[in-house]
Amino acid sequence: FVARIPFQLTADQKRTVWQIYKELAEDKPMNRLVEGDVGSGKTVVAAMAAIMAMRAGYQVLFMAPTEILARQHADSLSKLLAHTEWADQIGLLVGSLKTAQKKALHERIASGDCRLAVGTNALIQDKVATHNVGLVVIDEQHRFGVEQRTKLRTKAGYFPHVLCMTATPIPRTL
Repeated sequence: FVARIPFQLTADQKRTVWQIYKELAEDKPMNRLVEGDVGSGKTVVAAMAAIMAMRAGYQVLFMAPTEILARQHADSLSKLLAHTEWADQIGLLVGSLKTAQKKALHERIASGDCRLAVGTNALIQDKVATHNVGLVVIDEQHRFGVEQRTKLRTKAGYFPHVLCMTATPIPRTL
């Protein structure tokens, strides 16, 4: 994966990914916050964590606060994962989808055919059933309430690994 991305990982990205990999291998769920400026490479770090979870047979839920940001993440992740076995298993669930599109994606998520579901708070709707969630990624986590973040985490029926990302350091979160 790293050899095919169009840039070199920074030392900080490598160190962060290594720490995440070690935590994902532990028995207790990871609960990590990655903070960095816009454009610092948080998405590639999340992509590498998602690969590890998907390789282990798990589904990944990736929630962003706005439809624009969710679309950007889905596009970035699609490009990053284009040369992997999961290239066709990425789905985007946002409120503006037509009813038929939502229904089809709900079915793909529930069956596990969509291994990386990217979306807005549409992901936490009751009608969205998941399949063996192992990792939850929440971008700009401070823009979601505690209940929204908890609802996404508990979609699995247990506590999966959680990776929160932000470009806005929030003292209370830190």
